[in-house]
Amino acid sequence: MDKITLYGVPFSLYAGRARSYLVKAGLPHRETLATSQHFHNHVLPKADGLLTLPTIETAEGEVIRDSAAIIDHYEAQSGNGFSPASPRQRILSLLMDVIGAEGLLRPAMHFRWNFPEENLAFLKIAFRTLVKEGPGRDEKAEAIANKMRRAAKAFGVAPETYDVIETLYGEMLEKLERHFATFPYLLGGKPCIGDFGMMAPLFAHLGRDPKPLAMMQANAVHLFRWTERMNRLDDDMCEFPSQDASYLADDEIPDTLIEVLKQMAVDFVPETQAAATTINSWITAQGDLEPGTPIERGVGFARFEVRGVETSALAQPYRFYLLARVQDEFESLAETDQRAVKDLLTQCGMAEVLGFKLNRRIGRKNNLEVWA
Repeated sequence: MDKITLYGVPFSLYAGRARSYLVKAGLPHRETLATSQHFHNHVLPKADGLLTLPTIETAEGEVIRDSAAIIDHYEAQSGNGFSPASPRQRILSLLMDVIGAEGLLRPAMHFRWNFPEENLAFLKIAFRTLVKEGPGRDEKAEAIANKMRRAAKAFGVAPETYDVIETLYGEMLEKLERHFATFPYLLGGKPCIGDFGMMAPLFAHLGRDPKPLAMMQANAVHLFRWTERMNRLDDDMCEFPSQDASYLADDEIPDTLIEVLKQMAVDFVPETQAAATTINSWITAQGDLEPGTPIERGVGFARFEVRGVETSALAQPYRFYLLARVQDEFESLAETDQRAVKDLLTQCGMAEVLGFKLNRRIGRKNNLEVWA
């Protein structure tokens, strides 16, 4: 085996994050389905039997499950080549990664599943790729799709929240469009970890499914160009002839990115606060959790308000596994850098996230996220 094998599909939210990283890092790979005998016999056992996308098999035969772990693996080999060195940019890169991977699930799921007239034919073809050829393929594919459709409600997508989801997403498109009309990537002329996190929802769901794709192409063409750029090996910055392939100098954070983060704070902050409270109550109720116990996808429902609309969404420990990276990085900074970061996050409406912590740490063991 001389290439990385990426097990994924184009419409997978998290596969989009890993795929973009492999492309931009110049790592030779091939993408294939997780339906082969080789996958079930040799890859799945090394992923602790958990079939999730993406999973990769390295050129050396190592198996890595989860898009964040895949990126971590190759970032460690490259000396963290997509992590800005300056403190404010580094913190915002990590925070945007969390928001992309965990904070935009509502619009991603809403615009995929609640517009059947535009999306259904497209999704039927897409979900067939998850099932091996043979009798009952369409029925099995439909069952998988229905499971994902039901999952949307767990993420807070319900008739009473449709309007606020659509309003917030429209406002976010506007602000992202302004940013990417000025800069090719989040922090200048080179993608950062936050760009890859944002690719998860903004490509696989919101930049491919017919309904949200039409919205993006009509209302946020520069954002759409960013999704294209993030899947290209070259810099693909023809709209920015004077931009070099580097992060902005002097730890600069553009005003346009601050406006994006202010917008995202509207629902990310109250949901994260409510989720931390819900999960910590669950941890207390468990007594002594055995170290190494795999984390659950969700441990109850967090209730919070977004612009006066009560929302209920699954409280997911994994969000705090990613958020701990932001908090740990902040705590490692010198005091003067901490003040600069805190001032920036206050300006963005995001300062509170530094204090949203679980009572137990989360680590990784045998390709699983586990309670430490």
